[in-house]
Amino acid sequence: MKKLSIISLIILSIFTSYNINAQTATNDRINWMSFEEAIKLNETNPKKIFIDVYTDWCGWCKKMDQTTFIDKDVVAYMNENFYAVKFNAEQTEPIVFNGYTFSNKTSSEERRGTHELAQALLQGNMSYPSYAFMSENNQLITVVPGYIEAYNFLYILKYIGSDAFKNQSWEEYFKRVQ
Repeated sequence: MKKLSIISLIILSIFTSYNINAQTATNDRINWMSFEEAIKLNETNPKKIFIDVYTDWCGWCKKMDQTTFIDKDVVAYMNENFYAVKFNAEQTEPIVFNGYTFSNKTSSEERRGTHELAQALLQGNMSYPSYAFMSENNQLITVVPGYIEAYNFLYILKYIGSDAFKNQSWEEYFKRVQ
């Protein structure tokens, strides 16, 4: 009986340790999801949506992944306040949004094409990386282009996440929080 209790205790401690490590792992990374998943989650639990519009060949996109998107403060704020979406601007899978099917209409002569949803989100200004912010009502708030270091990126996340953009300019906000 004593051996059974000790074995049960060992198994329980391993299981508890595994659960703690699993929780920590998810909090160490941004909880990336698909565009469709974010829109679906927004139906029952509204949050702003952050969309990282990238391409596989973009060096600055990779640098964002290796630096800014692993910063612990960026990760924590992003996971708490946004649904985070990774969106490949050249993906071929169609996406239905607001009753319209967006797709990548690459011709046979082109090596790569641009997805119509990326074009719509970035309002035709196709530079990578770019970040589209959408409201809880799935409306585009703004687009921010380019590589941004974590320290500055956190200011942008907080400006949008806190709704400060609704009643003050970026310049006013940045002066106040710096």
